[in-house]
This record gives sequence, C-alpha cells and structure tokens, in this order.
Amino acid sequence: MVVAERKTKEERREEILDAAIAEFAEKGLHGASTEEIARLAGISQPYVFRLFGTKKELYLAVVTRCFRQTLEIFQRAAEGKRGEEALQAIGVAYGALLESDRIYLRAQMQAYAACADAEICAVVRAGYGDLVSYVERVSGISSAELAQFFSHGMLMNVLSSMDAPAEDWGRRLVEGCKADQ
Repeated sequence: MVVAERKTKEERREEILDAAIAEFAEKGLHGASTEEIARLAGISQPYVFRLFGTKKELYLAVVTRCFRQTLEIFQRAAEGKRGEEALQAIGVAYGALLESDRIYLRAQMQAYAACADAEICAVVRAGYGDLVSYVERVSGISSAELAQFFSHGMLMNVLSSMDAPAEDWGRRLVEGCKADQ
C-alpha cells in the first residue's frame, strides 16, 4: 500500500504558487486556467479556490511573491556592501536571474501588463517601489542614476522576454546594459 505524504497548508500554497507562476507567465491572468494550475500542482481545482479564494487572489499572491523574491535577490547580492559596490552586485544578480529564469521574467512582464486592474496595479506599484527604495537606500545614488539603473533593468526585461539575446543586436544591447553596471 502506498502512503501519500501529508503536506501542510503552507506547503500546498507554495506548490500552487510554483505551478501558478508558470501558467500565469505563459498565458497571463485572463488566459491562465485554474484547472491547469491545479493539475500542475497535483491537487484538485476546488482546493486551489479553498486556499486562494479566486483566480485573481491567486494571481495577486504570485505577483507579490515575484516582487518579494526579487527584493530578496537584491538583498542577498548587496549584503555587507554599500554604494557603488552594492549597486554593481544587485545589477549582476538581476542579470543572472534574467538569464536563468525566463518563467520568472515572463511573470513579471505579465504583471506590468495587467496594471489596467487597479488592485493588481497597486500590488505591482508597491512591489516595484520596494525595489526602488531598497536600491536607493543601499547605493546612495542620485535620482538620475537610480532612473538609469532601473531603465537598464527594464530594457533587460524586455530583451529577455523576447529572447533578443539570441540575436546579435540583442546581445549588443544586453552587453551595453551590463557594461554600465
């Protein structure tokens, strides 16, 4: 007899979020299927709704998690550093993330695109604001330098989302962003 491992509610939530980020990254909020998310997580669709209430609440949890994880990446990269050294470390860590996790990147892009919804936009603005505040605090850079840093990050997002680094022109733009870190 096979005994199924019993998981906590929090463990199941994390598994659902893992499945949901992949589905939302590919299809966006409106195109994603909670049935598919449940299948990917190995649970029933009603259990998804029991834990998250609605598809939109699940989406908001995914977006919140995405920004939280980005902030944690920034924090780990800049740990023990200040000023230009912290900024460089954050830029390198973010570049590595974009190169290694296209699902994560596409989920971010879907979140920006979903900002027509006021609740989603509030979560995106709060998450992005936390990133800006953290970078500003640890680096001490001016507003103009901060804008340039985040502009390069957004350009790298766009380039990675369309797999532009596979093209010669895309590689040149990515290298230009990295050279200015």
